[in-house]
Amino acid sequence: MRAVFTVLGMVVVLAVVGVLAKKQLGAGVAPKGAESAEGVVVPAGTPQQQVQQFQKAAESAMQQPRPMPDETK
Repeated sequence: MRAVFTVLGMVVVLAVVGVLAKKQLGAGVAPKGAESAEGVVVPAGTPQQQVQQFQKAAESAMQQPRPMPDETK
């Protein structure tokens, strides 16, 4: 009996997800691309230059000393 309710519950969940997916896909509204978005900064340089810039920023962040906690007790 428990297995029947489990399978029935899974079928109901699958039906709800299917209806929501069909509704979402049927809306026909595509998200805006980067070209039409306002206020979006397009990264400059090649992807390799972007990776190098990120690596330099990460390395400089790692080199900064972290603040020591106050030991006044």
